[in-house]
Amino acid sequence: MNKTVAFVSLAAGLALTALVLGLPHVAPPHGASPVPPPRPAAASNGSLMMTSRLSHPYITPGSSDLFVTVDITGVEVPGARRTPVNLAVVIDRSGSMSGYKLQQAKQAARHLVGLLGPEDRLAIVHYGSDVKSLPSLPATPANQERMLQFVEGIWDDGGTNIGAGLHTGRSHVAASRGDYTVNRIILLSDGQPTEGITDDAGLTEVVKGIRAEGITVSAIGVGTDFNEDLMQGFAEYGAGAYGFLEDAGQLATLFQRDLRQAATSVARGVELSFELPAGVRLGEVLGYRAHQTGRTVRVPLPDFSSGQVERVVARLTVEGTRPGSAVDVAGLKLAYKDLLKDTGVESAASLSAMVTERHEEVLARQDKDATVYATRALSAKNLKLAAEALRDGRREEAKGYVMQNQALFEKAGTVASPSAVAADLAEQQAVLQDYEQASDSESVGSAVKRTKARAMKSFGKIGSTY
Repeated sequence: MNKTVAFVSLAAGLALTALVLGLPHVAPPHGASPVPPPRPAAASNGSLMMTSRLSHPYITPGSSDLFVTVDITGVEVPGARRTPVNLAVVIDRSGSMSGYKLQQAKQAARHLVGLLGPEDRLAIVHYGSDVKSLPSLPATPANQERMLQFVEGIWDDGGTNIGAGLHTGRSHVAASRGDYTVNRIILLSDGQPTEGITDDAGLTEVVKGIRAEGITVSAIGVGTDFNEDLMQGFAEYGAGAYGFLEDAGQLATLFQRDLRQAATSVARGVELSFELPAGVRLGEVLGYRAHQTGRTVRVPLPDFSSGQVERVVARLTVEGTRPGSAVDVAGLKLAYKDLLKDTGVESAASLSAMVTERHEEVLARQDKDATVYATRALSAKNLKLAAEALRDGRREEAKGYVMQNQALFEKAGTVASPSAVAADLAEQQAVLQDYEQASDSESVGSAVKRTKARAMKSFGKIGSTY
């Protein structure tokens, strides 16, 4: 890395550190009494719990950047009988899937069939240049035999017509949608779309249309050649999950995990909104699609299963006024269809910060957990940049972004504790080693996809990233 790149990387890293930790850093006075940690705001009126925190519950007069972190958790339903599901599994059988990958995809489909019961429905779709399908059937023992025979007849052939596969999956699921609360498409692909609708925007519109019909879409990419940004977008717009597998031998496990997530759904149509008071400005919602209208910021979220956790991190700029007074930072609302109560639910919370002239009080009151969460979300931005740089052959630049993350987490460790960020630092070191060992196009492709999957989890897409 040349000196200019190194200087720019260092400057960017310092800027991010200042943002996370509220620099300038002023040491607390000697003998300062311990300050209890700020309490997070929690709210729940149904199957989802919302817990929100401010990175800086105390701010100084004037303009301050701080972070809001919101954890949403699906209620645990121990021992509950799973919800019947209406599924379509859509399998890429283009030429690039020939051999081991297609064998494993077929084995995963057989495994999925075996997990279902007579109360469930399954359609099986496979696509290359054209599409073949077995229409949706109840998974009775007799129909399971038909399904297994159909899977056995899948062969590799043709290009990659993802759009046609999705359209066919939608038609089969939609035909029985009214009888089920859980309707889902599981898409598998190992390559780029080459036939039919091939542009990202057009395919994304297909998924949006599927979601508008109440059907979720999960996307599983196998190997190193698929478009991970497109497949991640499918999962995001489809309110499902995204998975990346280097080894197709793990497909059966991922199919089973997605079935479990679908069959234990507790909430759908989930949306988190921020109401920003006067004097508060949105910087960004990190890693999520957000829509701002006036002073309201809306963030669509995936469907939630029992125990699923997702986190949203937003950067705000707040104007502190009179010392000793409180300033409203954000009103939060979580709205969704509660599948356990079969009704719409809203939960609300509000966050405010105290204004102080004492910088040492700002530092002493800093929320340790929120600081670590915000650092992870900021590190995810760097991971995405690193992945793109590596893909374009700029290896040293890619490593520079990861080293920025190491500096960020080391600084966050001084606020929380070294143990609080030990796993994060180990992960960044693993990424660096991954980049060092990526020596050909296939290993580079794998490293890029692993990095982007890590970034999704670091942004807070914890339960919806496999």
